[in-house]
Amino acid sequence: MTPLYPFGYGLSYTSFEISNVSLSSSTMSSHGAVEVGADVTNTGGRAGDEVVQVYIHDPVASISQPVRRLRGFQRVTLEAGETKNVKFRLGPSDVGFYDEMGNLVLEPGQIEVFVGDSSEAPLAGTFEVTG
Repeated sequence: MTPLYPFGYGLSYTSFEISNVSLSSSTMSSHGAVEVGADVTNTGGRAGDEVVQVYIHDPVASISQPVRRLRGFQRVTLEAGETKNVKFRLGPSDVGFYDEMGNLVLEPGQIEVFVGDSSEAPLAGTFEVTG
């Protein structure tokens, strides 16, 4: 059954578009980071706020992972027709997970990144975690 409203959904008196999503790198080392960027445009006729959200999914983890994990969000205030760029930094603690002993585990493999205005955000790209 599909929920009536997805997680992160919000109403506004205007409309927004999230575009030009980019990843700073196609790989991330165990001590590195990947920056996620996106443009947010107020496409409506009045000022308003949008909350841009970044989710990840690790499809190859040795321990089953959630379908999507919220890793960041930013509230952006825009005048009608205005565009702003937002950036998020994903590091090892964002893409790793904790094992049964409470240790942070960062496994090599692909990470999927989703950017949008709710948990139904479309796939924005992928990067590979390396040793």
